[in-house]
Amino acid sequence: MISLLDIRTRIADGTLSAADSVRAARERIAARDARIGAVLRTAPEAAVPDTGPLAGIAVGIKDIIDTADMATECGSAIHAGWRPRADAAIVSRLRALGAVPLAKTATTAFAGLDPAATVNPHDPDHTPGGSSSGSAASVAAGMLPLALGTQTGGSVIRPAAFCGVAAIKPSFRLLPTVGVKTFSWALDTVGLFGASVADIAHALALIADRPGIETAAPERPRLALCLQDFAGSPDADALVALERTARAAERAGASVRDLVLPEPFARAWAAHPTVQDFEARQALAWEYAEHRDALPPVLRGQLDRAQDLSAADYDGARREAHRARRLLKELFSDVDAILTVSSVGRAPHGLGSTGDARFNRLWTLMGVPCVNVPVPGDGLPLGVQVIARFGDDGRALAVARAIEGALASA
Repeated sequence: MISLLDIRTRIADGTLSAADSVRAARERIAARDARIGAVLRTAPEAAVPDTGPLAGIAVGIKDIIDTADMATECGSAIHAGWRPRADAAIVSRLRALGAVPLAKTATTAFAGLDPAATVNPHDPDHTPGGSSSGSAASVAAGMLPLALGTQTGGSVIRPAAFCGVAAIKPSFRLLPTVGVKTFSWALDTVGLFGASVADIAHALALIADRPGIETAAPERPRLALCLQDFAGSPDADALVALERTARAAERAGASVRDLVLPEPFARAWAAHPTVQDFEARQALAWEYAEHRDALPPVLRGQLDRAQDLSAADYDGARREAHRARRLLKELFSDVDAILTVSSVGRAPHGLGSTGDARFNRLWTLMGVPCVNVPVPGDGLPLGVQVIARFGDDGRALAVARAIEGALASA
């Protein structure tokens, strides 16, 4: 993989120019993407900024995020050829920092569950996850040092785990969603993929204009090991990776205790699909009314069922979410971060599914920052998830970085 921080160091010491860095990214895409299918299109050749804290950084932009110089098709023929007049707010921010939004990366249709054509860079017979398939795969394949994705259920953390890259789903609304195709306005969150936790921490601090995000971990972080029993059981490999991570964290000085989430969290977890689908029914109302038969089958069925949801169902689900959020604040009073699995297990075989988001959706509903940390080992990648209180993205990243280091030295 290509490190954002390494690129910036080389540009700062004069051994690499911003233009050469972006040119190299174009060459890597041309050489590698034919077998992966992560990149849909690249930006026209243009002058590369040589100033700014992200100068020389080529960025992948999930194809539900507007770009004025490239089509935004939302992974669907319904929007084929659609060319926005303006960049999304976060794309404008990247340009202001000197970065080059170089590629539109593959997404499942409208960031739903029907797979895109992208394959897992580690094994083309396995899914890269979704819906941010191309963003995760493009970083994992070493084509791009940074990519944007979005998460409504598990669409940043799960593909990051499947592809073996670092990623963050930040606190809800830390990054703007203006110019991003909506699926659920109460859940959609823009996230980042990179080669390491340090890379994504640096990028997030700059993009969010919050330097404090790059902070040090507590000397002895207090971790709570959480299995989310109401979501079912992870695969054995995922449990082994979680246990291995906990032990590595302890050896590095962390304290680790078990955490069993009380019943309100189970109810909130069960409420997530109601919030998501009630809002998706409205966000995709035009596509459903005018092009229902052109929608892919899983999304079409999801929207069919959503027609029966009532406002009372939605309001009740939102109340469950609010109760759990209040309780979560209390749980974080004596814990720096929660440690749990990022996915059910390794990327499933076959390309007919993007995997299961059941270990992600509670945390998306809670709006809290979640970081995927890849766990080194043989076979397809595995990841663990570090979760902190709402607004404490710096702590989530700092603890994740400490865990990343502990795993590397284990």
